[in-house]
Amino acid sequence: MRFNPKARLDTSRTSGGGGGGGLGGGLGGGRGTRIPIPGGRAGGGIGTVVVLLLFFLLSQCTGIGPQVLGDSGGSSSVGTGTFGGLQATDAGETGDFGSCQTGEDANNDENCALVALENSMTGYWDSQADLEGRFQPEQSVVIFSGQVETGGCGSASSSVGPFYCPADQTIYLDPTFFDSIFEQLGGQDTTFVRAYVLAHEYGHHIQNLLGTMGQVRTQQGPDSDAVRLELQADCYAGMWTAAAEGDGFIQDITDQDISEGISAAKTVGDDHIQSSTTGRVDTSSFTHGSSEQRIAWFRHGMTTPDSIAACDTFRSQNLDQP
Repeated sequence: MRFNPKARLDTSRTSGGGGGGGLGGGLGGGRGTRIPIPGGRAGGGIGTVVVLLLFFLLSQCTGIGPQVLGDSGGSSSVGTGTFGGLQATDAGETGDFGSCQTGEDANNDENCALVALENSMTGYWDSQADLEGRFQPEQSVVIFSGQVETGGCGSASSSVGPFYCPADQTIYLDPTFFDSIFEQLGGQDTTFVRAYVLAHEYGHHIQNLLGTMGQVRTQQGPDSDAVRLELQADCYAGMWTAAAEGDGFIQDITDQDISEGISAAKTVGDDHIQSSTTGRVDTSSFTHGSSEQRIAWFRHGMTTPDSIAACDTFRSQNLDQP
């Protein structure tokens, strides 16, 4: 993946916050969590990958219970994201975006690449006819290290990874999490892998705008609403991927990039994570979908870049075949 070197970057929605175990962002709230977004070079050691208990995984790492997503009180809301049930090291770097001016900067700096990707995704979703009159960008993409306070999803540490917080419409990510996850689960940390996961998180923002999160009732199992929510975000990531090349920010996306994205989707499938960490697969505890499902819905999104309705996983009778 290469960025248009002449593109002008808008850093107004990207910021750094938190670090060294302190609380970043200065935002209040209840308890929080998050989920992975690749992004940047990690520091420190490799954390231990663990599978959390189902209840904790759902209520603390994905936060998609109906009592959370429809609640504006903010006392117990949490975020949604790409992975579930993994843990990483608590070291890393927060972002410095002052030097991110052009696409050439994005080609040479991982933080600037995140800015360019956010700009591309914002432009793409703003152009969707299905969102006319309803679209607004996410409030911010916050890169932090150690621990962070959100504006309604509480505090979160590096142990639960990057996430989207519906309450403050913000994506939070700690780059450390990705090196740990991808290395231990056999994945790659590349520019397009980071793009795939950021696009997935942006997909959660679109779900928030459309009210889709309020449809979540069942929170576990291969056909659960939780899985459908995550597969839909993968489909949205595919939609953006299909339209991104030549959008003014993205100069080219190669077949190798797509292969990396598909590989990333496989890496974060519930079955792959469970098999890698426990040696067995329990479909009754699925929260994000199998590797093949995540690949299938990402690919499906790539075939329908102008149709949000085509990604309606909640009406799908067979999640294995979009």
